[in-house]
Amino acid sequence: MKNNRIVLRFIAGLTLLAYTLLPLQALALTIGEERKIGEQLLFSVRKELPILEDPDISQYINQLGKSVLDIAGPQYFEYRFFVVKSQQFNAFAAPAGLVFFYTGLIETMRTEDELLSVLAHEIGHVASRHISQRMDKGTKISAISLLLGVAGLALGVPGLSQGLLMGSMAGGQAINLQYSREDEEQSDRISFGWMQKMKRNPVAMEEMLKTMRRISRYRVGGDTPQYLLTHPNPEARMGYVASLIEQDPQQKTKDFYLKTDNFAFLRFKYRVLMQSVDQEKIRVSCVNLLTTGTDKEQQTMAKYGLVLLEGENRNFDQALQYLDEVRAQYPTKDILEIDRAVMLMESGRVEEGRRLLEQAFKRNPNDMYGVYQLAKLELMRGNGAKAEQLLQRVMTVMPEYPQLYYDMGQIEADRGKEGSSIYYLGKYNLYLGREKLAKQYLTRASKDKSVPEKQRYDAKNILDKLKDLEKGI
Repeated sequence: MKNNRIVLRFIAGLTLLAYTLLPLQALALTIGEERKIGEQLLFSVRKELPILEDPDISQYINQLGKSVLDIAGPQYFEYRFFVVKSQQFNAFAAPAGLVFFYTGLIETMRTEDELLSVLAHEIGHVASRHISQRMDKGTKISAISLLLGVAGLALGVPGLSQGLLMGSMAGGQAINLQYSREDEEQSDRISFGWMQKMKRNPVAMEEMLKTMRRISRYRVGGDTPQYLLTHPNPEARMGYVASLIEQDPQQKTKDFYLKTDNFAFLRFKYRVLMQSVDQEKIRVSCVNLLTTGTDKEQQTMAKYGLVLLEGENRNFDQALQYLDEVRAQYPTKDILEIDRAVMLMESGRVEEGRRLLEQAFKRNPNDMYGVYQLAKLELMRGNGAKAEQLLQRVMTVMPEYPQLYYDMGQIEADRGKEGSSIYYLGKYNLYLGREKLAKQYLTRASKDKSVPEKQRYDAKNILDKLKDLEKGI
């Protein structure tokens, strides 16, 4: 396995040499072609990468991305941001505005500004079309295969990383996905300017580069993380970013940069870690922060980590006690009331949880985490009509969240509408990356006259789209 990786990297190195001799703009894809590759990539990635798509996790990372895009101005693509469950230290900017953050990278971050700095840097690569400039118009299928190969190498998926990558190379067609120093400087410069406009201190960029340097120097096992292969030389980047900071007049302007409230980030981080890291490791980290930490914010949110741990182990009284302590420090953070409602329902105190969720919905009907939890409650109570209304609301914001379609399928099954239930199960499996099952269900739904015409039409369109994507059209 190790020898295979060495060979693949050697071939990639030869590719780098070849492509540095070519006029990249002459090879750049059109916007439409890049969108198509992005669509193909996401379709295939769903089959290979475990994506965390819980409403609160997805909502946070996409809202953070939107805050950068609001500053960046009009873009060619509709950006989407994903969290991938993997201990790899990696982030992956793909064509057409798809950006993936790996849980192993998120684990190393301490502040929202650090996450924002990486997010802005990846947007900078997409906006500058650094990847598309390295794709030959005549090798679109090879390009998508190589992108998947990089993802596979990062996650250690042999069938993906070796089969597709070697297939791409076998035809003598290849691209280089390692950003050049010029690419990195351009993206750093762009993201630095965006952070300035957002009044977020770009010093966070330097802090993340220090983390990258530390990992590159002391990586156990000797393998270089994929992020440091595609984003090379953190030492040189540190020097460049440090020079930008030194020339930044706002560093000397008192209170120009905002003191970032890290509550939302730390809550997001602990919820991500609960799905990706050993619980004992989280507990040790939280206890250490509480006993030896000096940052009040970090200490308080370490208790939030304990809330999740105790809840997971069904120690609800202890979890609620910790949650009350966190709430006392953050009395204006209403999302904690949703967390409390969920905890109450899981402990059997359903009526108390219902009241909190309904109050949360009245305060903010656009918080999809709260809306979805309320929908689950209505589903549990057998109120299918109300649950459907709420699920449809979430669906308009998160149309690719798989669980929504499972829930809708359950509602239709309870109504005796088997055809519509099968249609929703098809979409549920589609967004989980289970292509074979999705095709089976959607084919049945498309031919079932009891299924509403709109759903039959959608099922046929999805099946046609799957055929096109498989052909690389």
